[in-house]
Amino acid sequence: MKEKTYIEDIDESIYDFRFKVDEEDVLGRGIKSDLIDEISKEKGDPEWMRQLRQKSLEIFHKTSMPNWGPSIEGLDMDRIITYIRPKAKMRNKWEDVPEDVKETFERLGIPQAERESLSGVGAQYDSEIVYHNLRAEVEKQGVVYTDLETAMKDEKYAGMIQKYFMKLIPPTDHKFAALHGAVWSGGSFVYVPEGVKVEVPLQSYFRLNAESAGQFEHTLIIIEKNSYLHFIEGCSAPKYYAASLHAGCVELYVGENATLRYSTIENWSKNMYNLNSKRALVEKGGKIEWISGSFGSHTSYLYPTSILNGEGSSSEFTGITFSGNGQDLDTGAKVIHNAPNTSSYMNTRSISKSGGINTFRSEVIVKPQAKGSKSSVSCASLMLDSISKSDTIPVMDIRTKDADIGHEAKIGRISDEAVFYLMTRGLSEEEAKALIVSGFCENVSKELPIEYAVEMNNLIRMEMVGSIG
Repeated sequence: MKEKTYIEDIDESIYDFRFKVDEEDVLGRGIKSDLIDEISKEKGDPEWMRQLRQKSLEIFHKTSMPNWGPSIEGLDMDRIITYIRPKAKMRNKWEDVPEDVKETFERLGIPQAERESLSGVGAQYDSEIVYHNLRAEVEKQGVVYTDLETAMKDEKYAGMIQKYFMKLIPPTDHKFAALHGAVWSGGSFVYVPEGVKVEVPLQSYFRLNAESAGQFEHTLIIIEKNSYLHFIEGCSAPKYYAASLHAGCVELYVGENATLRYSTIENWSKNMYNLNSKRALVEKGGKIEWISGSFGSHTSYLYPTSILNGEGSSSEFTGITFSGNGQDLDTGAKVIHNAPNTSSYMNTRSISKSGGINTFRSEVIVKPQAKGSKSSVSCASLMLDSISKSDTIPVMDIRTKDADIGHEAKIGRISDEAVFYLMTRGLSEEEAKALIVSGFCENVSKELPIEYAVEMNNLIRMEMVGSIG
């Protein structure tokens, strides 16, 4: 009997390992006022942060659950662990990191990536950053890369943290922004001074080890005028049968004529609800580049937003999403043109198989004052069987006639005609279909920073076995 073609799911077995969590390290479950105070006390928050946590908690309880995207009924907030005490204080030397934590990141290839391809690395394990390091030559340029809580308690940066923290994504934004404001823990702070070009990327990696846990890291990046930074974010978790939650927050401030490239390689396990928030504010002539690879989680709500605040500022979003059995990934991007002659471009690819669901949402808002602005949205979806789904939901809110706006969407399956044509050129059926899938992804996947960590290479490799019938 002839073998049928089958395209495998992304191989997640390399991430499915875990270490036991001591119950005494679990501060509590659910979202309660006394627990929030306990987290604040445990972390030694300044008074303004303690008040922000409690205010966020009030907003969380008053705000309704989202009812417009994929169902999140399986997420029981009363069971979610909101904080796990760290096994040790944050370290700057790899050899000082606890053995089980060190083994986790070594198996994921992070130390190797740091040695070969990165100028700095931060690693978060459950609720806290456990390791941070920055190359001396980069530090000499005045670049700051540390965990957010250390920066918040440093008198040199405390005022800056208070000025910018949750100003782009306030607790009032949505229910899970409020949750984040109440229970956030861990994350990175990056500051790049005026005129400094960080030539080699920085990377943060987030690992959620515990069962029924939440991870709520906060990333705050500020790059000044005429500077450049490429920041890479990676994340994974072992598979459990109980739901886990990721509700992190990323706030990016891009100065005049500066460029920030923010890459995310996300491969959470399929019991994860990924309800993350990301937003960038871009000043005159500045540029934000989003590179997004979404390969995991049970359900995702993820829409990085660019606010083009200065004349001539720009945004590019490049994304690839792979959804398999049991996954409902609602992803996309949003851009707000607030100033004249701004430009934005979205280019995405999604692949769904085995009943996986992909939904791409885009929103382009052009304000009356944003004359001369340009925006182009291009999204393409490939379904590999008859039981998978793919939807495109574009929104255009254009308040000026002096704008150039375009949208293109394509949804389809592998074409028998294309396969037949390639076979007439000497390829086997298996080779033809593998080439079509690779070509579909190529213009997006080539932008992913897969060369920086071993685990990233596993995220976008699809194995072709036999032929599709």
